[in-house]
Amino acid sequence: MTKPTIYLGADHAGFETKEAVTEYLKEAGYKIIDMGNDTKVSDDDYPDFGYAVAKRVMTDGNAKGIVMCGNAQGICIVANKVKGVRAATGFNKEVAKTSRTDDDSNVLCLPGRFVSAKEAVEIVRHWLETPFSGEDRHVRRLKKVEEIEKQEFGV
Repeated sequence: MTKPTIYLGADHAGFETKEAVTEYLKEAGYKIIDMGNDTKVSDDDYPDFGYAVAKRVMTDGNAKGIVMCGNAQGICIVANKVKGVRAATGFNKEVAKTSRTDDDSNVLCLPGRFVSAKEAVEIVRHWLETPFSGEDRHVRRLKKVEEIEKQEFGV
């Protein structure tokens, strides 16, 4: 199976985490597109990066996104505003894996202030290596999520 393109984005609080994740992804042979920030800017805003990554994930047929901010919550909220995105926070590798098996997450949100660079790389590795289970109950639930999106955002 072809490796997905990985879109990355981080604000100042996730910047070092993004640098470590980028290095791992390069070594693992992923195509990476960095949506910013290119340098650490202390007063940047996570919505800019979360939105940019989420939009690209939804327009690129073979893509996943990884976004980072201080606690992962704000950037996750932003990413989930884009129709079709299933962004999930990943505080550890087990959470990240179940976000794939159960929820088919397509954007991983990492807390730059609460996981080390080493932990972040392990979380990303497990997330990327874990497929969606396709179990009936998970498919049924994702269809319900799609119906909610249709109601809220239109077709």
